[in-house]
Amino acid sequence: MKTLRARLVLFVSLALVVVCATMAVATVLVQGAHLQADLDQRVRDAADRSQGGLERRPGDATDLGFLNERGQPTGTVAARLTDGKVVAAEVVTEDGGQQVLTAAQRTALAGVTEAGTLYTRTIPGLGTYRLTVASGDGPAVLAGLPAAELKDTVDDLVVAEAVIAVVGLAGVGTVCAWVIRRQLRPLGQVAATAVEVANGPLGTGELTRVPDPDTGTEVGQVGAALNILIDSVESSLAELRRSEDRMRRFLADASHELRTPLASIAGYAELMDQGAAKIEPALVWQRVSAQSARMTGLVEDLLLLARLDEGRPLEETDVNLATLVAEAVWDARAAGADHDWQLALRLDEPAVVTGDAARLTQVVANLLANARAHTPPGTRIEVEVAAGRTECVVVVRDDGPGIPPDLLPAVFERFTRADASRTRAPGQGGGSGLGLAIAAALTEAHGGRIEVASEAGRTEFRVTLPRAAARSTATS
Repeated sequence: MKTLRARLVLFVSLALVVVCATMAVATVLVQGAHLQADLDQRVRDAADRSQGGLERRPGDATDLGFLNERGQPTGTVAARLTDGKVVAAEVVTEDGGQQVLTAAQRTALAGVTEAGTLYTRTIPGLGTYRLTVASGDGPAVLAGLPAAELKDTVDDLVVAEAVIAVVGLAGVGTVCAWVIRRQLRPLGQVAATAVEVANGPLGTGELTRVPDPDTGTEVGQVGAALNILIDSVESSLAELRRSEDRMRRFLADASHELRTPLASIAGYAELMDQGAAKIEPALVWQRVSAQSARMTGLVEDLLLLARLDEGRPLEETDVNLATLVAEAVWDARAAGADHDWQLALRLDEPAVVTGDAARLTQVVANLLANARAHTPPGTRIEVEVAAGRTECVVVVRDDGPGIPPDLLPAVFERFTRADASRTRAPGQGGGSGLGLAIAAALTEAHGGRIEVASEAGRTEFRVTLPRAAARSTATS
């Protein structure tokens, strides 16, 4: 993070340096050109004034008396030319007088002959000058002004630009560094949170999050995304813990259920080995067969649930749900004649679903067996089949004692029993607690849903399945 911040500050600083340098150079060039043009114009004006002064003065070819006139700035150089040669040359001194140029100084003026053209010459002892020859009908006069003031002005401008640039860069750089540090602070918090989550033990408590104030900016969206990721990880860990808890409970319950018939079979086998006189072999084999059948049914139920958990496809055919439920009710009436069985068909459309007929029969049979097993004799059990445009509904309703409220949320979980609170009909064997779990799993495998509502005197299981046409349309 520090490296990124340093690189950003360096990049912004370099960009500012380039911008400031470009602006400074452009300013110096433009201002220098303006000053140069102003100096050149003043040189031309000085030459024109000198020539005009000569036209008004009588004198010989070396007369430079016009330099005594007012308006001639200090340092002005003037010379008389004859046939392109300097015959007289003087300079205005600081006290307002004139000083004759030496031979070396006059030599520096050689070659300045073309009227109207500006020349730059360095005159020994006087410095750099801009020179020109006055054009016109009068005598040829050379005039020049010192360029030192121009150079000094440009040098001062360069120094001022440099100072302003340094101060501005320092101030702007400080502000940029502060802004970049502030804007990148959420990334630092993201990195710290990620390190803390990575180094901390998973699954032992709530994971650290990026604070909300650091997730509001565009850079902070990285922190918001990390929080979403942490939420997903935490949810997955929680689900994993719940799955592990369910698996441990499932294995414990399955082991207990399998141990009971195995213990009975082992006990009867031991009695047979001991040759107990009071034990009839036929009774022993009958009990062994019963326990074996119980264990076989339990194992088959567990295998069915395992296949459903793996998502193995079921057989898909068109199943008439009304016929299937009616046959299941007849079977249940034969097995539980001491209950009042009622069947109602409310069909606005044909009750045809797509699925495995045997498994759908198992769903209905398990619901009917559950109602019969957990209600006393004489209980009224109503079975209703309804079909609409998109769904078919099977309702199993009884007026028995109801499901305890604390048990209701877990009624479709595996090995859930309500023996302690719901009356079991005499002679009913102990169930494994897998009937409703299998019914729920099979319903979901057919693309449907199962719901339960219960209170004292009324318990209702509702199975909703998509009609064959509706499911075909959704699949396509």
